[in-house]
Amino acid sequence: MQYPRIIISALRGGAGKTLVSLGIAAAWRQHEIRVSPFKKGPDYIDAEWLTLAAGKTCHHLDTFLMKPEVLIYSFLSNASGISLIEGNRGLYDGTDMEGATSTAELAKLLSAPVIMCIDCTKSTRTMAAAVLGCIHFDPNVRIRGVILNRVARARHENILQKSIEYHCGIPVVGAVPKLHKESFPERHMGLVPTAEHRWTQDSVNAASQIAEQYLDLNAIARIARNAPNFQCKENIPATNMSPLRGFSPQSSESAGLRIGVVRDSAFQFYYPENIEMLVSQGAEIVFLNALKDLSIPAVDAIYIGGGFPETHADKLAENAAFRNELKVLAERGLPIYAECGGLMYLGEELILDGISYPMAGVLPIIFGFSKRPQGHGYTVVSVERENPYFKVGAEIRGHEFHYSNVLEWRGNDEDMAFSMKRGTGICHNRDGICYKNVLATYTHIHSLGTPEWAEAMVRNAAAYRSRTY
Repeated sequence: MQYPRIIISALRGGAGKTLVSLGIAAAWRQHEIRVSPFKKGPDYIDAEWLTLAAGKTCHHLDTFLMKPEVLIYSFLSNASGISLIEGNRGLYDGTDMEGATSTAELAKLLSAPVIMCIDCTKSTRTMAAAVLGCIHFDPNVRIRGVILNRVARARHENILQKSIEYHCGIPVVGAVPKLHKESFPERHMGLVPTAEHRWTQDSVNAASQIAEQYLDLNAIARIARNAPNFQCKENIPATNMSPLRGFSPQSSESAGLRIGVVRDSAFQFYYPENIEMLVSQGAEIVFLNALKDLSIPAVDAIYIGGGFPETHADKLAENAAFRNELKVLAERGLPIYAECGGLMYLGEELILDGISYPMAGVLPIIFGFSKRPQGHGYTVVSVERENPYFKVGAEIRGHEFHYSNVLEWRGNDEDMAFSMKRGTGICHNRDGICYKNVLATYTHIHSLGTPEWAEAMVRNAAAYRSRTY
């Protein structure tokens, strides 16, 4: 099977992968080349930007969160035109010494050629040694080109290009100079979310112009199209989503179900696969806005994802009508699943710079905010308490990234369904506050790695509707 594909990687995080990936996707789109964007690793913001640049939803490929056969299935299901995959961190960086979750392992799994984007600040010939080291570190990783980033001037570029092409035997397919105007402001996790960025299209246009001016787009496309025919060695599921757990995509009990998803500039961190999985089971998605909506329409369950509620704390607090109705619905037993920012919103207060902002008040917890990450990286949780979503004894893989911290927890540790095998969680090495049909956690899950989550959302929504009507 022919699937033109390419991975943009680097020696480390912050080397310019995202700017290069956005520029390539946007420029190819301008040339009417179909682009299918993918993001390696647990990342929401880069994926939003890639979606905007490519004009197509960016899907995630994560070897920690999902099994290899499921990852390959997702890739094959969403690949069309040229697949552009942005890696994360350095090429060989992973969670263990073997680099099992690295971009390099993903490249081998997909037999995808790699282009290295390297930060050339204050270095010349040494970069050839670094690239050559990556080539020889694992010969099964197909490194096929290099993009120079943050090049000082023409002489600097010339030395870099000659050194790399001579010693490494691969072409330099672009050289981006040091950019004095930053079009992509950064926050905690990298780029600012597109939902908060009024000039998003201007930024993508700027990235496209950079790619047009400084990258050899035709050469990069040739590398992608010369990717080897895809020979799948895994047992790939054959139909949409359902083989992952064996359930029917739709059933009579899910017909007509309405699941509310709070999606606005405060809550925007959702894997598209999570929403797609709910839809595949027959649920209708109703998007809610916690900043502007004065009431909550008739829904059978609510999903509140992560985001940056701290930057919208005043607006969330001002919309008392939405907060109060959400609390009433939670008390009535409406299934509510919340992650990270959603967890913070379900608490009683969010205290920032000494100012208290009332939240929904569903859970007896008060959050503050730190200048340093309080939880960062992959998580593994063990389900130890009965709850409406996951079986006791199950092990769930996810990830967390938050600057918020718990100032006061007035519940019992037994109210939290998860114990942390890896990661930080809420407090006392636990996560997943459970109250009635509410489960709120710092751990983000991916539905292709945890498909039972979508089953539970639909099952709980159906049960709620049957009791209500």
